[in-house]
Amino acid sequence: MTSFKADPAFDAGSVVVCDWPLCQVRLQDDARFPWLILIPRREALHELEDLGEADCAVLMAEVVRAGAVVRMLGEAVHRPVEKLNVAALGNVTAQLHVHVVGRRHDDALWPDPVWGRGKVLPYGAGALQAAVSRIRLSQAG
Repeated sequence: MTSFKADPAFDAGSVVVCDWPLCQVRLQDDARFPWLILIPRREALHELEDLGEADCAVLMAEVVRAGAVVRMLGEAVHRPVEKLNVAALGNVTAQLHVHVVGRRHDDALWPDPVWGRGKVLPYGAGALQAAVSRIRLSQAG
């Protein structure tokens, strides 16, 4: 696993938060939505079918775990998540990754998808650091 590298395209819109057993966890830098990206730390993965059976099971567990973290991020800013959107798209960045996005009926894009829609609202430095800290602290317990 030491040779793992996330596609550099992820650096433009997200920040590394931590590593879980399988995935690198990134926070999407878009304050409109609590949004994590999970990137399995394995080489040459493009599709879910490229994962072995054991890694598939770990990925699913980490998606569920990310959903709980996304809900926590929504609560922290008094915007509770009503619906989790989970997707492994890869149309722009082919490296296997899974988006876990918190949605609300009153968000600006509801019910449309978030990918490539609307104007991104980056976190300010303080808010970004607060979100990253919340995620890291949630993992300690």
